[in-house]
Order: sequence, then structure tokens, then C-alpha cells
Amino acid sequence: MRPVPSGRTTVPTELAALAAGVGVATIRKWASRGKLTRYGSSRRAEYDLDELYELIARTPLRR
Repeated sequence: MRPVPSGRTTVPTELAALAAGVGVATIRKWASRGKLTRYGSSRRAEYDLDELYELIARTPLRR
């Protein structure tokens, strides 16, 4: 796990999922696959909103 970079806005897993329009499990899967960087402590994961929005923009929609 990495410390939160200065000047970046991070949110907990639940809010990252809400912002991305996906489930919490998807956020965790993206992090475990290296698509999304996990910040915070071992007890509280956080994700960078800018990085999350970039990932969403390049992820094809499934219908």
C-alpha cells in the first residue's frame, strides 16, 4: 500500500464504487489486477479520484 500523494483527492472504497458506477468488488478487483492504485492503510483502502476517472474513461462499457 502506498501513502496518499500530496495534492490528490482520495476516497474510500465505497465512494470510489459510487463515483465509478460499479460495485465495491469491482474496485477491489481493479486494484488487485493493478489497474487502480490502492492508497491508505491496511485497514482503510483509498483510491485517487483522478486515476479512477481516467480508468473509467478508457474502460469499454458492457451492455
